[in-house]
Parts: sequence; structure tokens; C-alpha cells
Amino acid sequence: MATAADQASDRLSFGPFNLVASERLLTKDGVPIGLGARAFDILIVLSTSPNEIISKKDLISRVWPDVTVEEGSLRFHMTSLRKALGDGKDGARYITTLAGRGYCFVAHVSRGSSAPEAPAAVANFPYANLPGRLSRIVGRDDDVQKLSADLTASRFVTIVGAGGVGKTTVAIAVAHHLMEAFAGSVLFVDLGMLIDPKLASTAVASMLGQSIQSDDATPGLIAFLKGRRILLVLDTCEHLVETVAPLAAGIIEAASQVHILATSREALRVEGEHVYRLEPLACPPVGVELTAAAVQQFPATQLFVERAIASGARLDFSDAEAFIIADICRKLDGVTLAIELAARRIESHGLQQTASLLDQRLARLWHGSRTAPARQQTLQATLDWSYGLLSEQERVVLRRLAVFVGHFTLDAALDVVTSAPLDRSIVFGAIESLVAKSMVATRPIGAMMRYRLLDTTRAYALDISLDPADAADLAMRHVSYYRRWLEQTGNEWETLTTGVERAPFFAGLNNVRAALEWCFGENGNVSIGIELTAAAAPVFLAMSLLIESQRWSERGLLALDDSRRGGREEMQLTAGLGVSLMFTRGNSDRVHAALSRSLEIAQDCSDALHSAAMLGMLQLFHLRGGDYRLALRCAEHSSMIASKLDNIRLKTMAHSLLGISRHLAGDLNGARVELEAALESESSSAAGRVAYFGFDHLSLAGASLATTLWLLGYSEQASARALKAVNDAERMSHPISLVIALTAITVLLWTDELDAAEQHLDSFISRAETQYFGPYVDVGRGLQAELAIRRGDVAAGVETLKNCLEKLHAAHYERFAARFSIMLARGYAATGRFMEGINLIEEIIPFVEAKGGIPYTPELLRLKGSILLKMPKPRIKEAETCFKQSLDLSRKHGSRVWELRAATDLAALWADQGRVKDARGLLLPVFEKFTEGVNADLCAAQHLLTRLG
Repeated sequence: MATAADQASDRLSFGPFNLVASERLLTKDGVPIGLGARAFDILIVLSTSPNEIISKKDLISRVWPDVTVEEGSLRFHMTSLRKALGDGKDGARYITTLAGRGYCFVAHVSRGSSAPEAPAAVANFPYANLPGRLSRIVGRDDDVQKLSADLTASRFVTIVGAGGVGKTTVAIAVAHHLMEAFAGSVLFVDLGMLIDPKLASTAVASMLGQSIQSDDATPGLIAFLKGRRILLVLDTCEHLVETVAPLAAGIIEAASQVHILATSREALRVEGEHVYRLEPLACPPVGVELTAAAVQQFPATQLFVERAIASGARLDFSDAEAFIIADICRKLDGVTLAIELAARRIESHGLQQTASLLDQRLARLWHGSRTAPARQQTLQATLDWSYGLLSEQERVVLRRLAVFVGHFTLDAALDVVTSAPLDRSIVFGAIESLVAKSMVATRPIGAMMRYRLLDTTRAYALDISLDPADAADLAMRHVSYYRRWLEQTGNEWETLTTGVERAPFFAGLNNVRAALEWCFGENGNVSIGIELTAAAAPVFLAMSLLIESQRWSERGLLALDDSRRGGREEMQLTAGLGVSLMFTRGNSDRVHAALSRSLEIAQDCSDALHSAAMLGMLQLFHLRGGDYRLALRCAEHSSMIASKLDNIRLKTMAHSLLGISRHLAGDLNGARVELEAALESESSSAAGRVAYFGFDHLSLAGASLATTLWLLGYSEQASARALKAVNDAERMSHPISLVIALTAITVLLWTDELDAAEQHLDSFISRAETQYFGPYVDVGRGLQAELAIRRGDVAAGVETLKNCLEKLHAAHYERFAARFSIMLARGYAATGRFMEGINLIEEIIPFVEAKGGIPYTPELLRLKGSILLKMPKPRIKEAETCFKQSLDLSRKHGSRVWELRAATDLAALWADQGRVKDARGLLLPVFEKFTEGVNADLCAAQHLLTRLG
């Protein structure tokens, strides 16, 4: 961005402060003041226009020219700036706020030349040679501030980081920041130019103008530095560590006013050293939908865009381009040099082609700045430099570590990398050394430290050829380790209820994927691949990775030979295939066959646990298909098995599925008992929330209980339960469970909370589309159509609803058939298409009766009666019969809501016939059953009762 610094290059003075905009340096009485980037920009804008009122809008546009921000951000950074200046303390006043108008810098400002006068001490230090600072360093302002403070306090700091991460650039920026504090006495020593370690002290001494008269220049150098206040920058120490370390330690001990800032790929490890690890630039996270504006907030992408434009590229920076740029920066791990090299290619190759070239070795040969040191001319040269510093054992271990994808644990590395020539102690020591040399990155995930090779380092290591036999042996150890890991952690996956808990497991799952690819690849081992796939199938389900579950389950089943059929491997693979297909593509014969086969094998193997689980999945299959009688049988069978087993998760699932079956069979009170029993387990420490065979059954129970409570007449409890189900599932960060919980928003439509329903519907559809949950997308669209009809946009709602019903029928997903038919018939009636509405109801009622009674039947009958009364020639007798049938079924099911609606319509009909007493006697007892909530149904009944007297 064109920062405020571009608008002012002069040196400004106000009070005890000096501001050098071009250096982004603010000092107070010669001491640097730490200030955030945005606060610094605000100061520059205000101080360069003293006594002028600058509106908030104008200030925001100049400080954040390419980003839309709220006034709250301005207020936050303004507070930080005022605190740094001491504004308002001891009578000092720098910035004033004019209500409704903006801000004004009110202190007296003096302007000096763009180059600050050299302090007198500089004349006594003619060796100052600090390279020029970059005009803008992206994403490192906080690092510069922290390093400046650390160096001032501790005197000796080493910036440690991977090659190309920007250690030298940051060190130079820190030295410029502290230039005035050291009165210009700053010496920069580039040790990267040296090959002979013995010349380290000689190089420093010669740059200080010392005469070298012995092989060891250290004593004379230390004698010269004593009593002098100097900042000594020792750049690129990693290849001279053995000599630079004692030299730095000796200077720090003997020369009390000398401060040392070193850069190295590993710490010097001497007394007094403070290590500052410079991390790569932050990149946009994976798996999050980001807009162009959001992507520009990350330092890695900011750097990429700035360097690309500076090289002549034209970027629109649309959301589509932002996605590609974010992906490029992630592939390059936020490494500054790699990002700059890639950005330079945009002008010649374009964005998409550059992204494609990153996957090829060619990208490592791209040239950067001509003025950069040779080791930083290309990414290949940087990696060659790093690799050349390793011992032979470290090189072997690095190459073997490249078998891991992403993060891995120390246990995994020791198991996989260790072999006959390399025992565990050698591997352990080599990994420790590679971490120290910034060739292997570390990061705590959960309670355990994780390790990984940066993608560029891993690609470099993979290019180093291995003997084919050694490569195969390494891959087999990798596969074997992760097969054991899946088997050992199998029971834990279902209990991971938050994204934080899943993070360590996802790291391991990356390696499972790589192992599967090798097993079924050209030179892989299919036999162990089948074992790995069977172990991975339930894990993919637990993590909502349905497409992967389907893909690898199919692959494993195709590879099974006759000798392995009928065992646990086929049982797990058919379960994985059936469940994943059901959620992504809907019901089909293939799904039923897979689930039935898994159940058959479980019964043959006397595996009661898996039998009960598969009966639960078959219950869900029939439930989605609209065959509620079969669903109830499966639920009852599963519940019977679960009651004999000491497994709280299975019992929770059984209560949940039995509850929803009874709900859809019309037994609302029985459903409530089962669903509340399932949800009681949530407070049990032995159970908690688990994703059992693909989803959290408490999410299903919560959504079903919300609907049940509404039908029973408890609208406030229903609304609260619906929102709780959604919020609990949100905290789990589990896609299938969340989509299932979001079906509870149907209650919000019934309770006329239309705005809240619309908000959740958008989330529902977005998640269903992202996760490829096919039928749920159409459910969401259907609910949106219902919302449109309720808001009066009937014509559009009817057409959308018809389309959704057709798609759901095609996917054999009939769970919402009755509900959507009710709304569609209501839409037909509202637009005068009475016979279409009646025909639709008469079609759906026999379907319901054939598959099993459901609690929507009373409403279908009531709606039919109301349509019959609205026809040009009202069919009063038929309508009255429909209302009476609706009342009888409502009372049988326990549905007070449908009972109230039917009683209100029938009472209104009787009142029109002069049967006022009968009408009041019918409606009043039903109305008085309601103890909570205010909604359209209660208002309509109350209005009628008032009219009836």
C-alpha cells in the first residue's frame, strides 16, 4: 500500500520526540519508542499536517487505503499512539479530538533535513557501514520492536530461522531503529562471504581499521572494543559457529557497552545469548472461505502482491485471485525469499501458471535480486547452502524425514527413520541438530511437540535419490507405523468434540493419506494397504471426511481377494462405503447393500457392538427413505442389543434413533422420553459428545427433541432446544453433526422467528454445499422456499419447493416429504390452485399410511379441509370430516399444535353455522392446555374465542 511514509520524508521534531518517517523511527530523547505499524502511520499523517483537522474518514482512507475497516480499529490504534506519546500526562498535549469533525495534531512541529544530522560521536566512529533499510518491510514491525527492546536489555541476541525467512532484513531494520540510540556507531559484518572459520575475528577487526599482526585477532579486537558503545551486527554465522560463538561470548564479557545482534540458522549456544526465533510470515488458513479484503490482511500475501506489482505484474486481486495467492503463500510456508522469487514470476508467467510451476523443481531455480548474496540468488542456492552445512548422518536423516507429510511426532520419526545403520540415538541426535539448524521446524500441537520439514525443504530432500530397496523399506516402515497408530488411537477419534482436539489427529491423518497412496501405487504393497484402509475407514467417518471414506473404502474392497472376504476388514470397508455414500449421494440400493453386508459380517463374527451400530445406520437409511416402520424395527433391534452391552455411546445412539423413530411414528410422548434419555448422557463424563459412525447422535437427538416439543405445544422450550442443538454442534466443528443439528431450524420457521431462521439457513446450505452433502442442500433450498412462502413471496417459493421435492424424491430422501408437501399445498391454495393442493395432499397421505404414520398427517388433513372451504364452491361436509379426522389423530399422537389448529378451523366453521356454544366448548379446553409461548396459532384461537364471547 502507499503508506503515510510516502507522504513525508522530512525529519520532524515535537517536544522530546524526533520522527524520521522514511526510517519509520520515533525516538524520545534519543531512545527508540516502540509503536505499531498502524499507529505509526496515523502519527505520520497527523504530524505532517499540524494544526489541520483531519476527518476520521480521511484518516482511515490514508492509513488503510486498500482495506475496509471500522472506526473501532482507528480508535484502538489512536489510543495506542496517545499512550506511547504520553499524551495528556504532565500537561503534554499532542493530539486533540474534535467531536464530529476528526483529529488534529496540536503540538509545535519543527522540520529538519531528510537526512538527520550525524551525532558528534559518529565522527569518532568512521567505520559505520550499515546497508540501507528497505523502504517497507512487510509483517515485521512487531519483530523489529521486540528485538530492539531485547537487544537494549540483554546486549546479545541471535535471530534464528530457516534460510530465506528474512533474518538479515530484520537485523538491518533493527540496527536502523537503534542507530540514534548508538549515536551512529553500528558495524555490519557479513560473515557469509567467509569460508575459513579462523578468519571470523580477523574480518571484524579489519572492518574496524585494526592492524592484524597475529593469527588470532581476537585479543586485539576485544581490547579495541572495551569502553566503546557499539552495536555489532554479525550476519550469517551458521557456517562459522565454532569460531563466532567464543568470539561473541568474549566480546560480551569484556566489552560491557558493546551490543551484538547475530543472525544464524542455529543458535550460537553461549553464555549471555538470547535467541529470537524468526517465524515465517503468517498466511491465510486452509479450509476457510476468504475474500480478497481478508486475504490482504496477512503479511505473506501482502508481500506477494507488493513484490508482484513492483515487478510489473497487473493484479485485479479479485476473490478468485486472492484464493490462488493465498495457496501460493501457503505452499511456500510464508518464507520471505520464496515468496519474493515467486512474485517476480507473475509478470512473465501469470498467476495461475506460476502456481502450477511451484509443484515443479523448476521453481527452485528462479532468480531473485541481482544484488542479493549468491546463496540467496535462487531458492535452490539457499537450500544448497543449508544442505552443505549438514553432516553425512544429518543428510541421511533429513532425506528419510521427507517421507512424512506435514507434522509428525518424535516417536514416529524414531520408528520410521531408524534402521540398521542408524540406531535411535543417532537419529535422535540428528533430529535435534536439524531443529537447531532450522532445517526442521517445530510446533506444539496439543500436549506434544510436532516436527515438520518446510515444503520447499521437503521437495529438495525428495530430489535426493535413495536406493530403491531402501526407499521401499522406508515406505513400509512409514505405512506400518501409521497403521499401528490408527489401531491404537481408534477409540479416541469419536470423542474428539472440538477443532482443537482434532488438530493433532489431522496432522497424523496427512501421513495416512500419503501411506495409502504409496500402498496402492505402482511400487506399493496392496496387502498392507487393505489393512491400513480398513483401519482408516472409521476414522474418515469420524472426521466427516466422507469423500475420502468412500474413495478408499471402494479401493480396499476392489483389492480384497476371496481369502480376506467375510472378515473384519470387509466389515469396516463396507460400513465406510455405505455411510459415506448415504450422506453424500442419498439413499440407493448400493448403500443398502453395503450396510446390510457389514451387518451380516458383524453377526457372523458375533460382534454385537458393530451389529448394533449397523442396525442404527440401517434405521437411518429407512428413516431418510420414508419407511418409518422398517426404521422403527431396526431401532428397536439396535436398542435391544445396546441394552445388553456396557457401552454408553451405543446406548446414547439407541435412545436417539429410537426417539426419532417414535416421533415419526406419531408417538410424541414416547419420543420425548427416549430423546431426553439420550441427551442426559451429555452430562455424563463417561460419554460426552462423540461422532459415532459419522455423526454425533446428540445433535440428531437435540434437533428431534426441538421438533417434538413444538408439536407437544411447548414452543418456547422448542425454540431454546433448537438453538442449543445448533450451538453445541457449532462448538464441535464437526460438519455432518452440524448439518444435522441445523435441521432444528425448522422449529424457528414454525415459531415465526423468520430472521433467525434465514440466518441459520444460509449457514446450513453453505456447509452442505462445501461438504458435498447432496440431499441436505435440497433440504436447505426447500426450507428457504418455505420461508419465502411465509413472507408472502408465494409464487417463487412454490416453484423452488416443487424443484426441491423432485430432487429429494430422486435421491430417495423422503424425511421432509410430508412437511414440504404441506407448504407446497398451502402455496397452491394461496395462489388459487385449489385442486392442485388437494391432489398433492391426497397423494402424500397414502404414501404416509403405507410407510408408517407420521405426526404430519393431522396437519395434512386440516389443510385439506381449509382448502375445501376456500374453493369457489366450498365443500363444507368434506371439510368438516377432514377437521374431525385431524382432531382425532392429533389427540392420538399427543400433538397439541395440530389439535389447536384443527379445533380453531372446526370451531370457526361451526360458528359460521350458528353453533357458537359447540364451537366454544370445542376450542376453549384445547386452548387452555397451552402454558407458554405466543404465536400465530394461539393468537388466532384467542381471537376466535373472543368473537365467540
